[in-house]
Amino acid sequence: MQDKIIIRGAREHNLKNVDLEIPRDQLIVMTGLSGSGKSSLAFDTIYADGQRRYMESLSSYARQFLGQMEKPDVDSIDGLSPAISIDQKTTSKNPRSTVGTVTEIYDYLRLLYARIGIPHCPVCGREIQQQTVDQIVDQVLKLPEGTRFQLLAPIVRGRKGEYAKELEGARRSGYVRVRVDGSMYELSEKIPMDKNKKHNIEIVVDRLVVKEGIRSRLTDSLETVVSLTEGLILIDVIGGEEKLYSLNYACPEHDISIGELTPRMFSFNNPFGACDTCGGLGAYRRIDPALVVPNRDLSIRQGAIKAMGWNSLDSGSISMMYYSAISKEYGISLDVPVKELTDKQLNLFLYGTGRHVLHLERTTAYGSGSYDAPFEGVIHNLERRYRESGSEASRESTEELMSEVSCPDCHGRRLKPESLAVTVGGINISQLCDYSVTQAIDFFKHLQLTDREQMIARLVIKEINSRLGFLSSVGLSYLTLSRAAGTLSGGESQRIRLATQIGSSLMGVLYILDEPSIGLHQRDNDKLIATLKRLRDLGNTVIVVEHDEDTMRAADYIVDIGPGAGVNGGQIVCAGTYQDIVACKNSVTGQYLSGAKRIPLPESRRPGNGKSLCFYGAAEHNLRDIDVEIPLGKFVCVTGVSGSGKSSLVNSIIYRHLAAKLNRAKLKPGAFRTCTGLEHLDKVINIDQSPIGRTPRSNPATYTGVFTDIRELFARTEDAKTRGYDAGRFSFNIKGGRCEACEGDGILKIEMHFLPDVYVPCEVCKGRRYNRETLEVHYKGKSIYDVLEMTVDEGVEFFEAIPKIARKLKTLQEVGLGYVKIGQPATTLSGGEAQRVKLSTELSKRPTGKTIYILDEPTTGLHTADVHKLIEVLSKLVDTGNTVLVIEHNLDVIKVADHIIDLGPEGGDGGGTLVAAGTPEEIAVHPESYTGRYLKPYLK
Repeated sequence: MQDKIIIRGAREHNLKNVDLEIPRDQLIVMTGLSGSGKSSLAFDTIYADGQRRYMESLSSYARQFLGQMEKPDVDSIDGLSPAISIDQKTTSKNPRSTVGTVTEIYDYLRLLYARIGIPHCPVCGREIQQQTVDQIVDQVLKLPEGTRFQLLAPIVRGRKGEYAKELEGARRSGYVRVRVDGSMYELSEKIPMDKNKKHNIEIVVDRLVVKEGIRSRLTDSLETVVSLTEGLILIDVIGGEEKLYSLNYACPEHDISIGELTPRMFSFNNPFGACDTCGGLGAYRRIDPALVVPNRDLSIRQGAIKAMGWNSLDSGSISMMYYSAISKEYGISLDVPVKELTDKQLNLFLYGTGRHVLHLERTTAYGSGSYDAPFEGVIHNLERRYRESGSEASRESTEELMSEVSCPDCHGRRLKPESLAVTVGGINISQLCDYSVTQAIDFFKHLQLTDREQMIARLVIKEINSRLGFLSSVGLSYLTLSRAAGTLSGGESQRIRLATQIGSSLMGVLYILDEPSIGLHQRDNDKLIATLKRLRDLGNTVIVVEHDEDTMRAADYIVDIGPGAGVNGGQIVCAGTYQDIVACKNSVTGQYLSGAKRIPLPESRRPGNGKSLCFYGAAEHNLRDIDVEIPLGKFVCVTGVSGSGKSSLVNSIIYRHLAAKLNRAKLKPGAFRTCTGLEHLDKVINIDQSPIGRTPRSNPATYTGVFTDIRELFARTEDAKTRGYDAGRFSFNIKGGRCEACEGDGILKIEMHFLPDVYVPCEVCKGRRYNRETLEVHYKGKSIYDVLEMTVDEGVEFFEAIPKIARKLKTLQEVGLGYVKIGQPATTLSGGEAQRVKLSTELSKRPTGKTIYILDEPTTGLHTADVHKLIEVLSKLVDTGNTVLVIEHNLDVIKVADHIIDLGPEGGDGGGTLVAAGTPEEIAVHPESYTGRYLKPYLK
């Protein structure tokens, strides 16, 4: 077998005709500046061609359903294995997906509970066992003597189809009647049944009377019935109630029977197991009163109720008609703060007056009138409109006022009571899924089973332990199996897929991973690296796009791409061992690894402005009622091992509360007691790595607002004035100046059916997006298209004489995006690039000194050189008096912070406490801080 992957002439995106040879069956790291071409080479070239070749091996019939992959722009790739991509965007956001279902551990748990589970009565909790015919007879004979009853034996329960065989069996048994869906029929009759409909069918035994000597006849009847039925027996006491007995499992005290234990009974995605009330979701989305009345310091007349259709406070509005009628009828003032109203009084506005009729009066410009009617309430009105509305915009507006509430029947456990009443090791399947991976491993380690149970469950438990071990090995020991897949970060999702791949034990596969170290504390990094090596040692080639120094040290081979980013990148700077990269003088990566370049420590820590933002009693998820102080006017880092509670504190509590109070966003914060210091802030800004736009029409120029200034500049040129063009003429989003053949896209999509869709430049505008007349307008010899094709660096020089434009472009340059084209489509920007576009937009605004910026792991996807620039940008925000709050694992960022809030000490149930708070120097000497232990060497 060929021992190398040989790439010739790779030109995808910014790659410049790259030739490269990569050793097979090795751990390879691809690194380089953000935007240098790492992902273009690893994912868009190597992985894309591996996938394309697999697809082409299938028949054309199969390909029409699976789709086609376009051939990457590369001359040839030899030595390519089947490729599997493990990126950060593949875990399901379906609310039914959990860590347990994604890893398939839950499938094995369902099998385990179906085979060795012990059923209990859902009402009294007593252990229940299968009943014998004699036990059922004993129960019937306890009825008072003389009681008349009939025996009903279900043949079919809730199944579709025709039941000729079952009914024929009933005829042969000598019973002459059958009950279908509650209606009684003689067997000689034609019994109406629809094969497409679910039916409940019982055969009916003759009426019996409880008296001496009935035992033998009843026993004979039951034994005959058992051979025809599902093992369920109904005793219908004439004139009374039905009593249910079971040859499977039943509680004699509460007439509850549990059928045969099957895996589907424990699935919340199957009607046999899912809670009937919530359908297995465990929660509802309901109108949240806290979002309808977000500020209880306001009165009703001041607009305390914030909901579409109920915001108008004019005297002639419908909302004020109802509010005034309630005020008059119940003597409630509309001018006192809502917090001074009793719950009963406020509920009249929110949930209505029931059947109580109000006298309603309304005066408008068209006249006045009055009538009597009850009031349904704001919340009931919103719920009704949400159900009935055909308008997507209206439904979206209402959804902003909704929150998830736990199902009142299953209390978030997703399953039916009968399923939750089955235990293994003393706990039900939902309780086991609420355990963290570490706790689950410990549970199975100490699980006591009988010899028979051990024989049945041995292989199942082996598979469960194996998968739990893989999750622990990639640093996810703090996750619970019930954790919704949609709440996982990109790094967590990727490591779950990595653990699943190890479990598959494939060999000869090419794995390509995108920064698996994201969101991982240094303490857990060694585990991840060991896992990557294990995947390699199985006989696979592992390519990792990564900036982490520890991963590079562990790699067998490193490919450094650069030397710059964007148009300045796309070349192989150096390829070889770790020592080769360190020795390469042209490698920016090597310069940081060798220490020739480094991120310096600040000369001093900022003192701040002496004010603080304090949150007391933070208790969301695993946070343990902690008090946190955030000094303002400083660069503040929240640190801790994965799962310690950082996101719960910063994203769920701090950001959501500040956004609701300062920005008037309709967000409900996580659980905490109280907050002080809000008066020192004017707004909160969350700068994440989400795209700046979902379509190619969005670009850095449109997002930062500089495109508006550029269009206005072109509108002021002599050419434009002569032709009567305004600024709108130079927009590719509206009719007038754009090319109508491609509607301003510059490209056309041609559907090829069996072949991949082909994108070709528009024949009319040749990809320039504008019509001929618009492109004839020039500023300093350049058309509007020429300007959009410039890099930011070129734009700064070109617009040097226009301060308004130059200033915004310079901020893009300052955040390290000088290589990006001014009109580069948003869809081609990486997460780190999108984040820096947002940062540049904030830098271009006039500082107030009272803003707090929140960033969640801003170093994701950034090279050390880019982290250096990021720190400089964040420092500029702080130097103008603002506060920057970041969640971070990167020690280069942590070491330059003014203040650190370290959570932990462990993840999951072992975290959620405040380990330490103070300067980096104070954290470094704290004996219980894992962060401090790894930070110490960086402070020398």
